[in-house]
Amino acid sequence: MPKLPATTATHETPATPGLDAAALTGWLAAAHPGLAAGPLRARVIAGGRSNLTYAIEGARFPLILRRPPLGHVLSSAHDMAREHRVISALEHSSIPVPAAIDLIDDTGGAITGTPFFLMEKAPGAVIASPEQNGAYSREELRGLSFELVHHLAALHSVDVEAVGLTTFGKPEGYLGRQLSTWRRQLDASRSRELPALDRLQAALEAAPPTTTRTGIVHGDYRLDNALVDGRPPRISAILDWEMATLGDPLVDLGMFALYWDIAELPGSEAIPSAVNPAAGYPSFAELADHYASRAGIATPALNWYRAFAAYKLAVILEGIHYRYQAGGTVGEGFDRIGELVGPLVENGLQVL
Repeated sequence: MPKLPATTATHETPATPGLDAAALTGWLAAAHPGLAAGPLRARVIAGGRSNLTYAIEGARFPLILRRPPLGHVLSSAHDMAREHRVISALEHSSIPVPAAIDLIDDTGGAITGTPFFLMEKAPGAVIASPEQNGAYSREELRGLSFELVHHLAALHSVDVEAVGLTTFGKPEGYLGRQLSTWRRQLDASRSRELPALDRLQAALEAAPPTTTRTGIVHGDYRLDNALVDGRPPRISAILDWEMATLGDPLVDLGMFALYWDIAELPGSEAIPSAVNPAAGYPSFAELADHYASRAGIATPALNWYRAFAAYKLAVILEGIHYRYQAGGTVGEGFDRIGELVGPLVENGLQVL
């Protein structure tokens, strides 16, 4: 990843938290003159329970810029190089991903002051709220659901050697490292006593399952991390690969299950979900069966993996709660994030 020197802005652009659009304009003209077309405009489109995402207009075609969140940043949860590497590797696979353009280390620089990466904006939109379901028929939403889980099974079957990702992670001992990693992340974000969360961590550590398959793990696989485009609608891109690695694929299926049914949890309004059986979405049990059929395995028992997903999301939300209290979040809706931690922990203890 090249180190980017500081850039001096030469014209005024509207202020955007975490990104200087004028400095980005100058860099793009120098580094990618074929993309430059004039002053760039940037707006935050995901202020992020994770990395910040900006829509960039004014280039030859629309772009997306990703950078770590402002303020309190957990040590390994916002790795730009990791995200850039995996979407670059998957660009010519059957997995739909945006086209990567560049990865830049702007630490201490004028654009973001952090590493960031740039990619093409894939067509389509995220389905993130129940109101958006009205644009599709029941049959279309059902079809999109099975397409989404089909891509997950395909991801877990990718030949990592063929796409150059054999050193992308260490599958052996993956679950144990995950537990250790998220304990460290929690310890780095503690702002209040959460004894139930510590109990869930201990319960997960006491009975980890035996991993029987390994593959590329997305790390945050869910409906609103996909772009939907066209008519009939199709998934045009899977997004947000910042936690991807090599490991136990059932971790993805457990997280997918948690998000699929998250609207059932008290306080879930903090994380809106479009998934609603009344609109045509299938049950998670149907999707798990479809995944197993595509992966060529028996439908797996997911109790531990669903509990781990609840624990992991609780830790992530606690980190966001910490950043919100410190004024390090961009956008709205962060004031109630911390309220969902308790219900998630209770859910994790129940399913385990």
